[in-house]
Amino acid sequence: MQIRKKERRMRRAVKTRAHIRNLDVARLSIHKTPRHIYAQLTDAQGAKVIAAASTVQTAVAEGLKFTGNVEAAKAVGKAIAERAKAAGVTKVAFDRAGFRYHGRVKALADAARESGLEF
Repeated sequence: MQIRKKERRMRRAVKTRAHIRNLDVARLSIHKTPRHIYAQLTDAQGAKVIAAASTVQTAVAEGLKFTGNVEAAKAVGKAIAERAKAAGVTKVAFDRAGFRYHGRVKALADAARESGLEF
C-alpha cells in the first residue's frame, strides 16, 4: 500500500502538534489551498479561537489581485498579527500543518513576525 501525499503531510503535522502542546503557548495554525490561505490563533489548550484571518475575508482580500499567491499570504500574516496583538497575544507557536516552510507558508510567517508576533 502506498502512502498518499495528504497522509504524509498529516503525519508531519501530528509530530509538530505534539511538540507544540508541550510548549504551552498559543498556537498559530495555518491551512492553504491553491486558491486561499487561512490562519487561526488558538489558546494554549486549543479550546478557544483567539483570532482568525484568511483571504476569504473581504477586509484581508481587499486590494489583492489574486488570493492564492505570496502577496495574499503576506496580507494574511499581517492581519493575524494585528488581531493577535489586539487580543493581547504576542508569543505563539507556529503550526504549519505539515506544509513545507517555503513559499506562501514562509511569507505568512515572515509577515506575522514583522508585524510583532514572536515564534
